[in-house]
Amino acid sequence: MMQSRSRTLEFRALEKEDAVAMQELEARCFSLPWTEEQCRTAFGQSAFAAFGLWNGRELVAYVSLYHSLDELEILNLAVSPERRRQGLGRHLLQMALQAAHKMGIRKSLLEVRESNAPAIGLYEGAGFRLAGRRRAYYHDPDEDALIYTRPAPSDEA
Repeated sequence: MMQSRSRTLEFRALEKEDAVAMQELEARCFSLPWTEEQCRTAFGQSAFAAFGLWNGRELVAYVSLYHSLDELEILNLAVSPERRRQGLGRHLLQMALQAAHKMGIRKSLLEVRESNAPAIGLYEGAGFRLAGRRRAYYHDPDEDALIYTRPAPSDEA
């Protein structure tokens, strides 16, 4: 558990029954959120995982990812707009990277919109470095994705 200023936030892995809460948070954070059906489909895949921070019954932040035996891909990281200045995104990202390290995954990657300066700052602060670009990755054919990678945290971290 992690403490906020006045409330206790519960950290836990998200399950299929949390798909509605995850989709509702996404709708508040992203211009093209997953549908509830897409969330439930993702939860049905063995390589998908998601972790969230809850304030009672409210999901206030989550990170979702896919993984193979040697690589972790961070899909989305969303923090409730009211809590963006509390460091929850940084906390969840570090927890996902540590979980990957424990699973033996040594490489992490993610795609991010070039215009998403806050996310780029978060990822660079966590040790991710620009590794390339995917042309026309998003729904807008003129919008590329920047690819960031980083090794898993060392055992000393």
